[in-house]
Amino acid sequence: MAMDIDPDDELLQGPSDQEYPTLERQSSYYNPLHTFNLAKGELKQYQQQYGDMYFLRLAKLKPAVEAIADEEWKDFEIAGETVRRVDRVLDVRQGELCWVAGTVYMDMPLKPNILDDISKDHWISAPPPREKYLSPTGQDQTMLEDESGRLRLIGTPLQLSMLVTGCIIAVMGTENANGDFEVIDMKVPDLPRQPQRWERDEGSAVLSNGTGKKRKSDAEEKHTHGGKIAIVSGLRISGDQGDTMTQDLLMEYLLGEACGPSEQSEVSKISRLIIAGNSISEGTPLATREDEKKASKKYGYDSSAYNPAPTTHFDNFLATLLPSIPITLIPGESDPANVSMPQQPIHPAMFPRSRNYAAMPGSNEPGWFDSVTNPWEGDVDGWRMMGTGGQPIDDVFKYVEGDDRLEMMECLLRWRCGAPTAPDTLWCYPFQEKDPFVIEECPHVYFVGNQPRYETMVIEGPAGQTVRLICVPRFKETGEVVLLDTDTLEPEIVKFDVYEGNS
Repeated sequence: MAMDIDPDDELLQGPSDQEYPTLERQSSYYNPLHTFNLAKGELKQYQQQYGDMYFLRLAKLKPAVEAIADEEWKDFEIAGETVRRVDRVLDVRQGELCWVAGTVYMDMPLKPNILDDISKDHWISAPPPREKYLSPTGQDQTMLEDESGRLRLIGTPLQLSMLVTGCIIAVMGTENANGDFEVIDMKVPDLPRQPQRWERDEGSAVLSNGTGKKRKSDAEEKHTHGGKIAIVSGLRISGDQGDTMTQDLLMEYLLGEACGPSEQSEVSKISRLIIAGNSISEGTPLATREDEKKASKKYGYDSSAYNPAPTTHFDNFLATLLPSIPITLIPGESDPANVSMPQQPIHPAMFPRSRNYAAMPGSNEPGWFDSVTNPWEGDVDGWRMMGTGGQPIDDVFKYVEGDDRLEMMECLLRWRCGAPTAPDTLWCYPFQEKDPFVIEECPHVYFVGNQPRYETMVIEGPAGQTVRLICVPRFKETGEVVLLDTDTLEPEIVKFDVYEGNS
């Protein structure tokens, strides 16, 4: 389809004496949280048991789901029998109408087994990872557990609802003669309290002079309307020379070099770039024990096993952008960070050029280049944002039928748990005092990187909360970048593609 182009936007033009205004990039008000930062050095231990995480999660979320269930099922009757609350799952009595809260456990034969993982060393080749844990023969079972024991759940509501290991629910029903609990209705904790915009910035939630009106913070008063946040994921920079065209187009677009004056004015409104995981391509697979024995090493180190090209190219990519735009970097599954959740920030040593824009060690203020955890949450232009590199959603996908990523994201928020399947099938740190994956404040924007396609929707909570959900596609495959308007929270897509011609 032919389209008319503004003469001022044509890139190929003759010399001109016309003076153009100097564009300045819109400022970004950035206030990150450090919810998922782990302790350093000897304070970080892996000797404790993982089971404590489930009890921490249950202790935190059980009062919330019980309050909802009690309000909904109070004085509920069936055939003249009034429903009764029981404190523990083992207190359920056969034939008695009751409700109880606990942690869901999915008993699925196809889930990974640590004993099988150990035995892989003795196989010629390990079997490929399963796309789904669902049993084709219907052997999967849904359990409800607490500190007292487990109870098998059956019933139609389970088939109509999305459930995975680790989510906290309340169920109402009766126990049958087989010892199974037949579920009539089910409740989840639902969305938590949502902070107001600018609430964390300089105490703006404090009421001034008893007037009942919220005092505006300095950041809010200085805020320029019409800003945008760019979110990209799945760059998968490999270091190959023939693999950088779309990345160069993205870089030139964000710098305003690949567009005319009118488009440059729009690009200048992009106040921050968020990179949501998988910035570097997959590394070389780990060698087996037999390969390690055959490999010749000097002083226990094999330099040929490391390819510095992807990291170097990514560092150059960041260093080119950073003089113009602040960047928040979230690690992903393929990035040089720890595998277990929460992934800690990628070490500045990986970025010899870009680290000059990072905060000084020991500083409490974020730098222009902020390497953060995965998951991550913080305030950008007053909005509470929460995002991940995609692993929690990808793991939930294996438990359920279908591929509705937005529904999975909505369920995680309504369960108030950012990674419910950790530590069952999603590796994570064994927390002992607090489960940081419990969502204590509802975000305004929840984005997940490295998804198959771009999708978005808005969900609402019982107290008027509204959350914008965004599935950020893999840039390597789609060439798509999400631009989020900081006034309306409406997203849009910018797509980059390379015309290869007819071969």
